[in-house]
Parts: sequence; C-alpha cells; structure tokens
Amino acid sequence: MTEIIVRSLQAKRIFMLGATGTIGRATVSALIAKGHEVVCFVRPQSALNTPLPDAATLRIGDVTDPASLSSDGFRGERFDAIVSCLASRTGTPASAFSIDYKAHSDALTLGKSAGVDQMVLLSAICVQKPILAFQQAKLAFEAELMRSGLTYSIIRPTAFFKSLSGQIERLRNGKSFMIFGDGKQTACKPISDADLASFISRCLDETCLQNKILPIGGPGPAITPRQQGEEIFHLLNRPPKFRKVPLGVLNTIIFALDSLGRFSPRLKDKAELARIGRYYATESMLVLDPATGTYDAEATPSTGQDRLFDHYARLVKEEVTADLREHAVF
Repeated sequence: MTEIIVRSLQAKRIFMLGATGTIGRATVSALIAKGHEVVCFVRPQSALNTPLPDAATLRIGDVTDPASLSSDGFRGERFDAIVSCLASRTGTPASAFSIDYKAHSDALTLGKSAGVDQMVLLSAICVQKPILAFQQAKLAFEAELMRSGLTYSIIRPTAFFKSLSGQIERLRNGKSFMIFGDGKQTACKPISDADLASFISRCLDETCLQNKILPIGGPGPAITPRQQGEEIFHLLNRPPKFRKVPLGVLNTIIFALDSLGRFSPRLKDKAELARIGRYYATESMLVLDPATGTYDAEATPSTGQDRLFDHYARLVKEEVTADLREHAVF
C-alpha cells in the first residue's frame, strides 16, 4: 500500500539545538531554505568560531543549564517545533547524561511550555545494541520524547562522511590504511550532511515521517572499511597498503584503563572512549534484525544522492576539505 505524504506549507518557528556542528549547520540551511524561522541556541565559544546563515537568529547560552535554556533561549516566546542535532562530544558517561539525555529533557519540558507540539531528534543507529553510556542516554530521551504527546521523528542515521574521511591524509603521506581484523567484519551506508539535513527538514512536513523511529543511510550498497581503503588508494593511484590491528589490542587497552580507572576519573573516561572505539570496530552501522541478531543492509533505508566515494574523490583532488572535529576514526 502506497503511503500518502501530506505536506504542510505553513512556515514554522523552530528552536534549534546543535546548530554549529557540521550536520547542524547543514540542517539550519535546509530549514531556512524551506521558509522556516530558525532560532539557534549555541554556546558562546561556538558562536564565535562557527558562522551560521545570516537568516538564522542566534541566541547564546548554556544548554546544560535549564535557567539559561529558559531565559537565554526560549525567552518566554512561542515556538512550533524543536529540531535537535545536539550530541555529546565525547560519549563519556557524565557528558552523555548531561547532553544526550538531560539537556534534551530540559528543552522538551521548556518547549512544551512554549507551545511546541513537534520535535525532530537526530539520534544514532548504534542505539539498537546499547552497551555504552551515550547509547543508553540517547535511548532514555527517545523514550521520554515518545511518551511526551508531541509529534516526533527520531532519526537514526548510519555513518557520516566525516567519520570515514580521517585517513585520507595518512594515505596521502604514504602511510597504511588502518583496519581492525580483515576490514570486512563491519559495513555501513554512509550519508552526507546535506542529504541528512534534507531528510531532517522533511520530517517537519511529511506525515509519513512522523511518530516513527527512522533508521536511514545514504544511497548505494553497504561499504566495508576495507572497501573504503581500497577506493582511497585507487583515487591516489597507489597500491593498497593495509595495517591490520587485532581486536585483542583494544581489549587489552580497555582492561588496563578500567583497572587504572578505579583510581583516576580521567582514565575511567579513557576506558569508555576505548570501548566506543571497539564498538565501532566490531558492529555494523546498519539495521539490526532482532530475530537473528544480524545486521541487514537491505533493510537499511537509503536516501539522498551523495555517495561516499564521490566525496573521497573531491577530497583527494582537494576540491573540498573534511571538517573532522571529533569524528575522525584515526
């Protein structure tokens, strides 16, 4: 049965969180292009370092402080919807609870008082198998949003282009492409910032994308880390050269940091970061079949038109740059 798409032609007033990340900036532009009024609540440092479109309204404050969210962000005004691309930068337990759960929960509470009746949340596909603090924090807020009575769209994207572009400079400098195991254990369907931003903006208007959890990937087949490396070497016109890292190395690092973390909060956080690294080295970013416990590329929906290997070609030719920030794998 064909699902009917109902579009709202009415411009909305949007309270935007996470506007200064690469996906956030693309989303702000996509929302403005559709005629929405976008009010971006950002940290002082982000406001200084990250320019946003002139049409966006900038408000500065602390997303982890409910009082600042209220007085500096919402300001007693009315809004139609919240759109969030906000996420913990590190994924450590304290940061995950503060950002992925509590900041969103506070924004939801204040938003409802401001007349908000819709929220579009950028989550992550990895919450399907939650063993890490940031995954559990994201799931806790997802559940709260679904209980809130608001119209919601929870978007769980696969890997981003930026998270898979961190090794190009290594290879350009003659180094090997690093893979865990044989590089074929995991796969993903990467999605570009622009395609994801377009999808996020559609959720405000298309009823078929509302009150749903929406896993989403980019166009084309699933790609393994080994295939990513082979393509970069091809574009650089060099023979493939891989450095295989045994998964046991990560396990040893985690064990050591866990042991030392009993005496040092800093090392405890480093152990969590190592667990995050192991997770991404061993789990595919695809839809998980709960019946079989296996990842299913065919069941992972695709959207957009940008392909990772075309992005690699532009990076190699230095037509674009990769804004990696915290997202580089290596």
